[in-house]
Formats: sequence, C-alpha cells, structure tokens
Amino acid sequence: MADKSSLTKLLAAKKFERIEGVFRKHFQLGLETRNIQDKEIKRMCSADCQPRFCKVVQSKAAGLSRCNKERRRSLQIAIETGQSYITICHAGIVLVCVPVMDKDKALGGMFFGKCLWEPVTQVLTKDIKRRLKDIRLNKEKLAPALRELPFIHGRKINEAAEFLFDLLYEVAGFDPRVIRWRRERSKQQSQIGEFIQEKKKLGTEWHYPLESERELMGKVKIGDRTGAKEILNSILGTILFKTIGDLGVLKARLLELLSILSRSAVEGGVNIDVMLEKNLTFVNKVMQINNQEDLCAWISTALNEFIELVYSSQDARKVTQIRPAINYIDANYNKSITLADVARASHLSVSRLAHLFKEQMGITIIDYLTNVRIERAKQLLLATDQNCTEVCFEVGYNNQSYFTRTFKGLVGMTPRQFRVRNQRKEKISAPL
Repeated sequence: MADKSSLTKLLAAKKFERIEGVFRKHFQLGLETRNIQDKEIKRMCSADCQPRFCKVVQSKAAGLSRCNKERRRSLQIAIETGQSYITICHAGIVLVCVPVMDKDKALGGMFFGKCLWEPVTQVLTKDIKRRLKDIRLNKEKLAPALRELPFIHGRKINEAAEFLFDLLYEVAGFDPRVIRWRRERSKQQSQIGEFIQEKKKLGTEWHYPLESERELMGKVKIGDRTGAKEILNSILGTILFKTIGDLGVLKARLLELLSILSRSAVEGGVNIDVMLEKNLTFVNKVMQINNQEDLCAWISTALNEFIELVYSSQDARKVTQIRPAINYIDANYNKSITLADVARASHLSVSRLAHLFKEQMGITIIDYLTNVRIERAKQLLLATDQNCTEVCFEVGYNNQSYFTRTFKGLVGMTPRQFRVRNQRKEKISAPL
C-alpha cells in the first residue's frame, strides 16, 4: 500500500513548480528533491539540477558513490538539527540541504547549490583536482565543466537557504513547528554543553547560581530575550552538571525556575491571572516529558512565552518605539552605521533612543550591534570557507585587529580558534 504521508503525496507538482519558479527568480539556481530514502523524485527536480561538473564526477562509480554518501550525510544532519545544512562537498563545490518535514515526520530534503564560493582560480582548480585525484576522471572534461559553475558569494548562499526554507514550508503547507523545536533544542544543547566544558576547563565551583537567577529575572522584566536565554542556559548547565541522570531532581529544579520566570513576568507588567493560567499549562506539560533535552526545551519555551507577555504588557509602547532601531540594525549591521543613523530610522533623538534602548533591552545600542555582527561572523566562519579577513569586512568591520579583539572578548577565543574548534567538533560528531 502506498504511503499517503510520503513527500510525493504531500507536495504536489504544481506546488513544486511554484517553489522552483520563485526560488530561481531570486537566486538563479535549480532544485533537486530527494525522499527520506535518498531517492531522487524526478518530477520535483529542476532540469538543470545536475550541472555538467557533477555529471563528470558521477561518470565514475567511485565519484557517484561519494556524491550519494555526501547527500545522505547532508540529509541526516539537516533533519537532526532542524535547519538547512551548508557544506563543501567531496568534490569541492557548494551543497545545501533544506530538510522537509511535516510535524514530526521526516519526508526528505530539497538540495541546491552545486556552485562555487569563489571564482575559478589556479588555487581552486588545484584544490578540486586534489580532492578528486583518486577518481580516474577525464581531466579535459573536468576543467571546462568547473568553469561553467556559477560563482555565488557565501552570504548569498546563506540567504538562499533561509529563503528556500521559508518558501518551502509556506507553499507546501507543512507544519514547521517540530522542526523549529528541533532547531532550538539543538542550539540550546550546544550552548549548555559549551558552558559545561568551559566550567570544567576553568575548574570553577558549581554552586547553585543565585546571582544568575537575579540577572535572569531582570532580563525577563525588561523583555530581553537574547540576554535571558544566555543566562537561562548557563543556569541549566550548572543544574545538569549537578543532577546528571536524575530526571526527578531536574524536573523539580526546573519547576523552581518556572516560578522565578513567572514572578519576573508579573513584575514586568503581566496580569497575574494570565500568568497563573500559563503556569498551570506548563506544569501539566512537564509531567509528560521523560528526557533532559526536552525538559530544557520546555523551560526555554516557557521563557519565550513569558517574555512575549511582557512585550504585550504596559511597556509595549516603549518596546514599539525601539523596534525600528532593532530592525534597522538587523538589516544594516554589515555597513558602517552610526547612532545618528539608527536614531533617524526610529524617529527619535539619539539621547532618547539610547535611554529607551538600554531600559528595554538591558544593553546599549552599540553592544546590540556588536552582538549581531559577532553572531553573524560565527555563522560565516562555520558555514563558509571565507578567511577571517573576508568575514571581518562581511559583517561590517573595517579593521581586522579590532574585529579579532571584539570577537575574542565576546566568544572567548579568536575567530580562527572558533572555526578550528567547531570544525573539529563536526568531524567528531559526523555520522559514519
């Protein structure tokens, strides 16, 4: 009997045609769709989804085997992490996989890329030949096929991945809640793990973080989502280290945190009756959770909802006033912008905006801009092969030394160290 929940049943040909048309209009790239068994779905593949370069590589059994293995690995990682996976494939070109899921069911992946991060140079050509040296390819066909591949900047590839993710789920009508949950859970577990490793390395004491609780309450009261999440994850890291394997104790500690979060939200202006109703919902949910990853995601979801309530409370007007500033920074962080530029976008004076921003966000405008730039730099260091100087200019800095100092001050290591350490982690955790 045919599986009525398969990708071919849920994604009609007309919907794929629309997705392909809109995506190609913006990025001039074809799409290749594969089901969860890694089988190509021909009616959901662009006519040019396999450029001549890929056909040359796959003309040999060894090349075809490597390409298939690369796609399976990319599909697995994309589904496990709940986000688009961008990589340089075994042949040295870009491969991107957007996971396709409906609720909690993995259906397959939509691939694109098959392009170059940089123009064809002697260095690039030499690197690709080195990668393919043990596959007996026709070198006369390989070189011209390589030059036919489009060159697309790393930032554009990241934009394309985000664009296709949103386009796919909107047009296909898939429910993205589970995949977004997985993405957030994966990111949170990574942050908690890094916190625990840092604590072990420093050899610091693992006392219950009462001071951190007070900082967390302050962040919730002003609606600072980013700051609150960072503090929450550090608290979770401490709790997990002290209660390894004991879910009962972990649930009890997280219920204490829930009480702290809800009290902070009430102090931030949320109606007490609304808060009590929310609390009851979360307490009922926690009884059904039986693993620490979902428990951590549960308390993080509570944090998100409580902060949303704070936003919509009596301070909503002030938050609305600084929203244009946040939007302007998010859209222009890679340019040379000044406080005056941000203030003009917000229709406020520099002094008034600075006061409101610090009051509502808990950090200065400059600190927020710095955080946005460094977060983007981290993404580029992990998702592209741009060197540190290129990343520096890409995120809005014009001085590499200053960029490196700023990065190290926030992340605890230089950009180069960050890339090396995380690449090493990826190799260790990569599926066989």
